[in-house]
Amino acid sequence: MSHAAIGYDISEVARIIGAEATIHKPALIRYLVTDSRKAGDPDASLFFALKGTAHDGHDYVEDLFRQGYRNFVVNTPPPNQEIMAAANVLVVKEPLRALQDLAAHHRSQFSIPVIGITGSNGKTIVKEWLFQLMREDKNIVRSPKSYNSQLGAALSVWKLHPDNELAIFEAGISQPGEMNYLRKIIRPTIGLITNIGHAHDENFRDHSEKAKEKIRLFDGCETLVYCKDHEIIHKEVTHAEFLKNTQMFTWSRKTNANLVIAKTEQTGNTTYIKGICQNKFLNITIPFTDHASVENAIHCWAILLHLGYDPEVIRNRMKFLPPVAMRLELKEGINGCSIINDFYNSDLESLNIALDFLKQQQQHAKRTVILSDLLQSGQHKENLYGEIAGMLEKKGIQRLIGIGPDISSQAPHFPMEKSFFRDTQDFLTSFQELQFHDETILLKGARHFGFEQISRLLQQKAHETILEINLTALVHNLQYFRSRLNPETGIMVMVKAFSYGSGSFEVANMLQFHRANYLAVAYADEGVALRKAGITLPIMVMSPQPSTFDAIFLHNLEAEIYSMQLLDAFIHAATRFSKDLNTKVPVHIKLDTGMHRLGFQEEDINQMIVKIRNSRALHIKSLFTHLAASESSHHDEFTRLQLERFDRMCDTILPHFAYPILKHALNTAGIQRFPDAQYDMVRLGIGLYGMDVSGNAGKNLQQVGTLRTTISQIKQIRSGETIGYGRSGKALRDMITATIPIGYADGYDRRLGNGNGYMLIGGKKAPTVGHICMDMCMVDVTGFNVSEGDEVIVFGEQLPLPVLSDAADTIPYELLTGISERVKRVYVQE
Repeated sequence: MSHAAIGYDISEVARIIGAEATIHKPALIRYLVTDSRKAGDPDASLFFALKGTAHDGHDYVEDLFRQGYRNFVVNTPPPNQEIMAAANVLVVKEPLRALQDLAAHHRSQFSIPVIGITGSNGKTIVKEWLFQLMREDKNIVRSPKSYNSQLGAALSVWKLHPDNELAIFEAGISQPGEMNYLRKIIRPTIGLITNIGHAHDENFRDHSEKAKEKIRLFDGCETLVYCKDHEIIHKEVTHAEFLKNTQMFTWSRKTNANLVIAKTEQTGNTTYIKGICQNKFLNITIPFTDHASVENAIHCWAILLHLGYDPEVIRNRMKFLPPVAMRLELKEGINGCSIINDFYNSDLESLNIALDFLKQQQQHAKRTVILSDLLQSGQHKENLYGEIAGMLEKKGIQRLIGIGPDISSQAPHFPMEKSFFRDTQDFLTSFQELQFHDETILLKGARHFGFEQISRLLQQKAHETILEINLTALVHNLQYFRSRLNPETGIMVMVKAFSYGSGSFEVANMLQFHRANYLAVAYADEGVALRKAGITLPIMVMSPQPSTFDAIFLHNLEAEIYSMQLLDAFIHAATRFSKDLNTKVPVHIKLDTGMHRLGFQEEDINQMIVKIRNSRALHIKSLFTHLAASESSHHDEFTRLQLERFDRMCDTILPHFAYPILKHALNTAGIQRFPDAQYDMVRLGIGLYGMDVSGNAGKNLQQVGTLRTTISQIKQIRSGETIGYGRSGKALRDMITATIPIGYADGYDRRLGNGNGYMLIGGKKAPTVGHICMDMCMVDVTGFNVSEGDEVIVFGEQLPLPVLSDAADTIPYELLTGISERVKRVYVQE
């Protein structure tokens, strides 16, 4: 990630961060880079080699040096003497602390008002709404997306520029002691704490300790805004000695405050809020009805009142608060396209983030951006669109479609294939002429332009049942399991069975981006499809068939070999292939230590060794086994017996080969329960998707999939009437049913019928009625306030998949892998 400031001489940077510096040439540093995959201008960039749970930035210094980068912050000098002889190398004890020190110094150069926001929920939405509400009046710098961590806050503050008149930054913490660093970086003059919730509960004794840590951000703050109804926050703020001289601006529904909320009233899709401030009745109307949005809007109202905004101006602007796109959506499009939706707001920072997400997608060679005018940017049009043109070119965008008079007037700036339209309707009229085929398309537009119409045209038609895959949760789960491994232990991730129903390519692409070591598929055609989509990671094929051997060779896949018969057939094919290319073919040898499904047994080992050595065509990449019951403490003795057998078999095989061979045995449950048996690699399966098969992960895993649909029809059923096939559902009273467009052909198990399962509608449980049909089912919504078209959650965070699998007397694997491919997948990144 790179972020620009006004510029610091490299020698000045070295002084600020207290580095031991080797400087060979002058450099004006404007960009801070922490991710080599998102690097920008080499001459003006300073790369900080940060160490994380998965990666060490020092491993990428040489790559960046070859790309022309010459400024590095490291904690150990690079061993490559060419770098030391030509680059500016700043050696510090902790590169992250050095980056924070540099950001804190940069912050000290500004005396503008800075709003610092913390809390468990709502930080990003409040920040974005404040930006929307005040952008007409002030030049505002703000945190990109949800950049609120120890790293994100520093990169956000680095964006401060002399033209800015107001800054809005988030601060998020996950454990005690972190807020002190963020306070020094952000140094807010106006503070806002939204609420205290359950996020990161595991790292704090209780919510009081969490509140104490969060309000540390406001030490030295001039004004603090908060809701007195949050009793823990009010108590800790009142008792904090360092806040004694801080002015408070409070709001409350229950007690005396600067802003007293007298009334909230929902009408349709809007909420009317009446308040009293300085003995005057005020009111706002917002285009949302949920509790969280109401609270977030009142926080914004309080800030604006404190800043002296005219109540009528506030009222007029609150009516048009936009939804905040907290995530990017990746959907299947027409004519083999992939569609990225990010059209609720449009500014340079969010465009940069969306372009990075677009760049990650490897399924198509062609990348297209459909971009509207950027409204109220505060920049001159020529400068703004010149900068955007440079961004698009650096990110490898082949085609631009511009919508709006401003971007159209700046067409000469854009060197790629391009077309421009006055407005969205003009684009829609010309849609058929634009010929979208086999490309990844980013939709990025201000809300005013109504890009929802374009999205509907580009999306592949499908019924309203969708499986939403949260790629951010997937990454979280990957990092959780990675944190339980030794740094040198690799991860093979199972993407077989359509990635447990989640969609193979999109998941594999994310895993490649986050540097998994290996992928595993069930069949060769799955691996071939991933190769054609641009996946370059090593891929193990678990069930190679003789008819697919040539495909395995040609697409650089690696076969699992588990029997003598398969070994003979593979040697014959590999000998022919290796003669043609003068290379050895990699294989993975499966050993049966007690699962008794597939694998060589101990009595087969010597014959297997002889065959592989004599063939001279094979290269063993790994030896592995599969644990039968690693999730169950009742079978721990048997699991240890399997591991002992595995060690014994490996000890027999390894001396016969003069090259390193990987060993792996642990599956998802084994990673959690047998940390001493990590060997060289582990195999992560269902745990990646948020399933805690061992019961040891607690709240550390996040559910990845949400299966959602809508109500097709609502019916009034009289007592005594029957519902569905076989008349198996019977109304014992007058009741109301909703017909839901999902059935066993979509993967909704028939065993969940007749009240065995339920769905969530408006947060309430709606039990099934009658048999599950092929394409639909019925649920009981008696007493619900529902309408046709309302959303239905089949499973998700509030209705975990294991609840359904228990009701169906099966396992989560079966339900997840059974979701039909006719159910549209939507991928989101938060």
